[in-house]
Amino acid sequence: MAKNKLIGPFVQLLTMDKLPLMGSLNDSQLEIVPNGGVVVCDGKIVRVGNFDQLYSAYSGRLTIERIDGDMVAMPGMIDPHTHICWAGSRANDYSLRLAGKSYPEIAQSGGGIGDTVLKTRTANSEELEARLTERAIGHLKNGVTTIEVKSGYCLNTAGEIKLLEVIRNVNQKLPVDLIATCLAAHIKPADFNGSPADYLESIVKELLPEIKNRGLSKRIDIFIDKGAFTPEEARPYLIQAKQMGFDLVIHGEQFTTGGVALSCELGAISVDHLEAIQDQEIKLLAASNVIPVALPGASLGLGCQFAPARKLLDAGCSLAIGSDWNPGSAPMGDLLMQTAILGIFEKMTMAESLAAITFRAAAALGLTDRGVLRIGLLADMIGFPTSDYREILYNQGSLKPSMIWKRGGIL
Repeated sequence: MAKNKLIGPFVQLLTMDKLPLMGSLNDSQLEIVPNGGVVVCDGKIVRVGNFDQLYSAYSGRLTIERIDGDMVAMPGMIDPHTHICWAGSRANDYSLRLAGKSYPEIAQSGGGIGDTVLKTRTANSEELEARLTERAIGHLKNGVTTIEVKSGYCLNTAGEIKLLEVIRNVNQKLPVDLIATCLAAHIKPADFNGSPADYLESIVKELLPEIKNRGLSKRIDIFIDKGAFTPEEARPYLIQAKQMGFDLVIHGEQFTTGGVALSCELGAISVDHLEAIQDQEIKLLAASNVIPVALPGASLGLGCQFAPARKLLDAGCSLAIGSDWNPGSAPMGDLLMQTAILGIFEKMTMAESLAAITFRAAAALGLTDRGVLRIGLLADMIGFPTSDYREILYNQGSLKPSMIWKRGGIL
């Protein structure tokens, strides 16, 4: 029988508990336990509270993992949107953007997603596993204990299966949780002989049954925008995927509108990007259960406006934040730094920013077992070497966690 373990004491234990999923948040709503401790067993949280009181209550019936020095603990961060399974580099694209070329112009001239597709198709599984492992470990060291990972850089049946199997294999080897999403509908590949609608139909007939049979992913994503797929092309594809039992996710409103309305119509779990969202779409989201996901890394990588986080929150929407870590538009991959930057530009409270990378990010992945330090949930925690939780965002990503626990185990 597994034995209880008490971890602490923490100067502050930021639980992220008892906060609403939707709408704006004040820092005064944060539950902060001074001299906090967490009792864990079998990877889950058994109790949360004052360290000394927990120690007395269990009266020697546990092991102690004592924290020396000042430390603030909070739930492990969750990144609900990444593309970290790829080969090659798009440094040339970045240099062209600095010289004034737009994202669509670069794609039309042979760069963009198509360039990464060519390089990723030729990479073998061992190479892709090595690169994904390196990126996932880097994210974990920075405090991200759950990472969504998309396919979408092969755009054919065999290649997309290869990517999803790579994600599964790496997930089985590492302590971090990788949540696989099929993004075969990233763009229509240049070598596909047919219309965008024909390509989407081929995914439904050839790829999705294989994914379902092999248990490689429960999530389907599609890029709805200029140069990718229109809402009219996407609708039948998403309806069929939903009928097959897949959860829906949409890349929407990055450059043009259309994705938000479709996500609300079809009941997607999340709609991600939103840099080009307008007031009408914000109202639709506020009246829905769809989680908006802002991707400040893409704004930084492309030099464009941020998603209007303040307006979304004030309208009553939820808000998660993802890094969008990818080789083209968001190569940085530092979720905490991006969250801090978005927070200062959009005037988000610390409670709103931290919620966006913990329990609200979990909701964007359809996960209810993490993102909060609460009895019965996963004991995924990170500890920062400070005595004041406000230092985490104040340092804009330069203060990194010095201790990380995954399912109660110290890493």
